[in-house]
Amino acid sequence: MFPLTLAFAGSLPDDGADWELRKESDGIRIYTTPLSGSDFEAFKAVAELDVSVSRLMAVMIDPESCTEWVHNCVISKAFGDGDFHDRYAYSVNDMPWPVQDRDYVIRIQTQGNKASGVIVMALNAIPNARDEKDDYVRVDKSDTLYRFEPLNADQTRLTWIQHTEPNGAIPSWLVNSLVVDIPLKSIRNLESIAQKPRYADYNLVFNPSGALVDVVKSEGDVE
Repeated sequence: MFPLTLAFAGSLPDDGADWELRKESDGIRIYTTPLSGSDFEAFKAVAELDVSVSRLMAVMIDPESCTEWVHNCVISKAFGDGDFHDRYAYSVNDMPWPVQDRDYVIRIQTQGNKASGVIVMALNAIPNARDEKDDYVRVDKSDTLYRFEPLNADQTRLTWIQHTEPNGAIPSWLVNSLVVDIPLKSIRNLESIAQKPRYADYNLVFNPSGALVDVVKSEGDVE
């Protein structure tokens, strides 16, 4: 089950939903389910990655890393005021021709617990937080959950659930094909990118209550 302790702007299906296994490849399982009132399916991707939670979080806190691992992400940057627990990002996704590219304005909330080791990230569209650009169609509804669960020092189970209303003129069959291809390719990329030397030697930092407060590059021993 998913510990949705975050203030979560949106509603995603959970384990009790009618998930259909759509594809399994390289240990990555992609499920989809319809949502009432939407022409577009939600997806759930589950994978056991041969990389530590700290390395994965080092990738996730890098505001520009989206272009490295998320399939079709071509622009990504942080903006505005924010901190580790609550921050903001802007990104652009390349869409197959002749569909116009989509851009996203996202609020990112992160929580983690030292006792369980589980880290949860919620990403929700806040479309009016930045002016729209003529080159892109602004996505006004997108909800994402990432859940990272350490299996051992060098393996992590990732669960990724997402539902997006892409806005504008776009066929539902195209989006419903992308909800399989994008997480499958992205998770492969994420595992590979997180294994690169620049994401080594990061540490999870917890406060005395055991809540995750930061992810930092090691400069000696960090608890």
